Amino acid sequence: MSSSEPRSEEYLVVRLGDEYYALAGSAVREVARWRPPTPVPGAPAILPGIINQRGVVLPAVDLRHLLGLAATQSDRATRLVIIHQNSVRLALIVDAALDLLVLQRDDLLPPPVGLSPQRARLLHAVTQYEAHPLQVFSMEALMTTIQEAE
Repeated sequence: MSSSEPRSEEYLVVRLGDEYYALAGSAVREVARWRPPTPVPGAPAILPGIINQRGVVLPAVDLRHLLGLAATQSDRATRLVIIHQNSVRLALIVDAALDLLVLQRDDLLPPPVGLSPQRARLLHAVTQYEAHPLQVFSMEALMTTIQEAE
């Protein structure tokens, strides 16, 4: 590792069902309260609609569907995580936004062998968060997968 590479990075911890995930803090612009997206006819299943956030129309992406998790009803904890990565802006629907966490590079382990190919493609690393496994998204792979599904 070169001395110019950061040894730690900030992540937003989110929950989907009983699973915990981390999104790179550098890509997160805002965490907004849930509101139902406006449906778009003919949109793929991972895109339940669009939202207007501060005058900007954003596609709303259902991370549960993308990961193959069972659908649930939104509740008071449901959030829209506004992401801006490589000139792409969108809102990720998560069950809850929990914490902003600084992770040390040394604490990140490679994803385990045996994950489904879809899930393995989306993950950069795994670590622990409050005694729970924390799956760290590869933001590049996540954005590419979303764009391919649109």
